Amino acid sequence: MMTPNHPGGYDVPTPTPVEIFVDPMCPFAWLTSRWLADVERLGRIDLTIRIMSLSILNEGREDVSEFYRDLVDRAWGPARLAIAIERDYGVDDLRRWYDELGRRIHTGGERVDAQLLAETLVATALPDALLAEAHIDTDIDALLRESHREAVDSVGDDVGTPVVHIIDGARTIAFFGPVVNPAPQGAEAVRLFDGVALVAGTPGFFELKRTRTGPLMFA
Repeated sequence: MMTPNHPGGYDVPTPTPVEIFVDPMCPFAWLTSRWLADVERLGRIDLTIRIMSLSILNEGREDVSEFYRDLVDRAWGPARLAIAIERDYGVDDLRRWYDELGRRIHTGGERVDAQLLAETLVATALPDALLAEAHIDTDIDALLRESHREAVDSVGDDVGTPVVHIIDGARTIAFFGPVVNPAPQGAEAVRLFDGVALVAGTPGFFELKRTRTGPLMFA
């Protein structure tokens, strides 16, 4: 879509609404969100952070490693807190908190615990009472499951996190991923977005995948 009357006398693209559903603990979702944040910085999209849950996705599964089981068990707390923030303060404050948490646990390598979560609330000017609220409020889990279901209903259960929704007029282009490592920046980021939107928006297209190689690169 184009919008007229640019000061330079030419039309410029209207930013495309995009939602990314993340589990706050997932490093791959963090990398994808950094890619999309740069696409937004360049004016191509309008990005919203939403929440899904690796803990819900892996409920009842026994065929996971001890490391991954520990991750998904610890992921309940941050996901519940994220939903409490979204419910009580909205998606803009959720995004500020998610950015703060991600910088600390993904880029900074800090381990998630109650103290760290409290510190992220302080850093984003959110009340620390949200921690207790997220733990004891029975509505939080229902809202988390509803948000998670909104993500996976669009792509199916055989996915991970993140799930991306590109709002293209009256239709939504939804897909799992992309998994990127490191996150593309600048013109490369925009090229990837346009390519992913084209491929995912093609009727009948379902999967494109190759094996990940190399360590995670957050810088």
